[in-house]
Amino acid sequence: MAIAEASARIPRREAELLAAHVLRVDRAWLATHPRHVPDAEQAATYDLTVEARALGTPVAYLLGEREFYSRPFRVDNRVLIPRPETETLVEAALERVPAAAASVLDLGTGSGAVALTLALERPQWAVTAVDASEGALDCAQENAEALGCGDVVFLLSDWYAALEGWRFDAIVANPPYVAQADPHLAQGDLRFEPRQALTDDSEDGLGSIRAIVAGAGAHLNPGGWLLLEHGYDQAEACRALFAAHGYADFAAVADLAGIARVAAGRFPS
Repeated sequence: MAIAEASARIPRREAELLAAHVLRVDRAWLATHPRHVPDAEQAATYDLTVEARALGTPVAYLLGEREFYSRPFRVDNRVLIPRPETETLVEAALERVPAAAASVLDLGTGSGAVALTLALERPQWAVTAVDASEGALDCAQENAEALGCGDVVFLLSDWYAALEGWRFDAIVANPPYVAQADPHLAQGDLRFEPRQALTDDSEDGLGSIRAIVAGAGAHLNPGGWLLLEHGYDQAEACRALFAAHGYADFAAVADLAGIARVAAGRFPS
């Protein structure tokens, strides 16, 4: 396998990950079999995969999965690639929502990473996951089947549109929050991810967050929690939104880098 040649075009670690994927082995096997010669089909597939990565296709899409909360999640261009910062949202929910039976809504579930992680960490919770994208819901359901999460309810819904009369003990969301003019949308992996999962095209990136906070009151039980991920510079704007809608016990939860990433508040009892 021409890993050395591929490393001239992409980082060595990525070249090894892609080689391991094509050969269906792990990187440790590669290290112990440096003289292995792939067959013609494997070599051709590897060349095409390296070429795609060199052109910018995210490694997660080429591998077909990304680890989240120590579990493998299938991903492709139907969904946003799960990121480590989003584990902060999961941790915040696990810490605040009572461990006893609770009903939890995941808005904009994408790959299902948040909803399925919560369902696996708290099997006693009733988890509902919604998304406005049929492709994303299909991906989430594929992950549910692969991870053995048969009890999660999936619904096609534009935020709360299909949830009239439904109430929950907690609502979690990782909504699009990138401002429409943010240059990062034209850089790196973001170029290949579904735009609607990254930005709602609002000038400040807060359009979806405003809609979620404004609508949550009609779908939260008294004392229920609203928790949402936001951009690195949006913590104070979220604090103001939560306060304007009467939420108590507000917390700005920081990720491992110390950056406030999650806004959490309790709906009035």
